[in-house]
Amino acid sequence: MDAFDSDVLIYAAQNHVRGNVVARRIEDAAIQCIGSVLLISEVFALPAARVNPVEQQRLLQILGALDLKDVDYETAELAGVLRGKYRLRTRDALHLATAILWGADRFHTNNREDFSQRIDEIEIVLP
Repeated sequence: MDAFDSDVLIYAAQNHVRGNVVARRIEDAAIQCIGSVLLISEVFALPAARVNPVEQQRLLQILGALDLKDVDYETAELAGVLRGKYRLRTRDALHLATAILWGADRFHTNNREDFSQRIDEIEIVLP
């Protein structure tokens, strides 16, 4: 099972080379793909100059292909632990906690700054 950060979804919608692997994984029906419901607010917070209408439509398709998980107490609690352990921002910790709690094997992100360190709980995939 694969989980995703918002940045790689945006790259996938833009047909950017950094999103190619993500796009293929999401399109592969044999691979279960999940993410935090927070992805919705993050991908649509982009200025219109960065995402055109075609890319917005592609983002909707990508989000529709993911099993989006709610942030509940358990997720927030684990995010707090991960935030302290790895010095992550809250939203990054929530994405990571969602992936871990739902049993994802891999977490795809382009956020090298925050996820370049060794994360013990899950494989981090950097394009």
